[in-house]
Amino acid sequence: MERLMKNGKLHKILHTQWFTLLVVIIVISVVTGMVNPRFFRLANIINIFEQISTLGVVASGAAIMIISGNFDISVGSIIGLSASVMAMMIKAGVPIWVVVPCGILIAIVCDAFVGFTSIVFHAPSFITSLASSSIFKGIALALTSATLQTIFGKFSFLGSARVFGVVPLMFILGIIVYLVVYFILKLTRFGRRVYAIGSNPQAAYLSGINVKGSKMLFFIINGTLVGIAATMLLSRIGAAGASTGAGIEMQAIGAVVIGGTPISGGKGGILGTFLGVLLMGLISNSLNMLQASPYLQELATGALIILAVAVSALSNRNGKASM
Repeated sequence: MERLMKNGKLHKILHTQWFTLLVVIIVISVVTGMVNPRFFRLANIINIFEQISTLGVVASGAAIMIISGNFDISVGSIIGLSASVMAMMIKAGVPIWVVVPCGILIAIVCDAFVGFTSIVFHAPSFITSLASSSIFKGIALALTSATLQTIFGKFSFLGSARVFGVVPLMFILGIIVYLVVYFILKLTRFGRRVYAIGSNPQAAYLSGINVKGSKMLFFIINGTLVGIAATMLLSRIGAAGASTGAGIEMQAIGAVVIGGTPISGGKGGILGTFLGVLLMGLISNSLNMLQASPYLQELATGALIILAVAVSALSNRNGKASM
């Protein structure tokens, strides 16, 4: 029986990082609920779902990027620019059905620019996205005159709507994004390219994969998801500025890494990313419930990411040692 378990699927599941994450999530939930029973109230659970919705969409794009061996740390600035332009258009009386596609298109163009410069100049996407981040933030500051653009509830539907009067529409949208990305990564030829390029770009090229074209498409998909996230964020908070998305790129990368995707790329999946996002949202909410300092939340998130990187590195080392 023990041998069967060792060689079977159960053994595999018990030794996956996402299963460990699930156990950690359950433990944190139980402990927080015991200390503060309000944690398990429906209102608080809904609040957690709302908090992680936008981050989940950004993290889904980040998962594709990191698995493919790329990085985009301009995401926060792109969200700030896209959301600011949408807010300005809404204030000017432009219909929502025109505003939203324009906002998403801006994000796509920005991310395509990051990918294009990385490909043309043979530069790491980390560097081109870092430089582009300053450019996008500068454009947003110039357009808004460094002021916050408020829309006074003119686009609150997406951020406040509830399915069956309970489940936030934004959370449903986030789940749809997860499912679409899961389908792309696991069940399509394009998804296999993501893993192949992330594992070994040279080998992928020699096998006939258009590495440059695929890389450009990774950035376009990421830009689409960033544009959706900007739309969700604007609807939820009802205002936007150049710093609206500040820091979300690091949270997204952190969630992906915590979910078991190595920084080196070539491995990972969307289930782990979802659990990574959920864990980050849960820790933030739990610390709020325990009335902990906001600084402690930042510290806890950073420590969690370092721990996840360490676990990933040790797993890779053990894997090589056993070969």
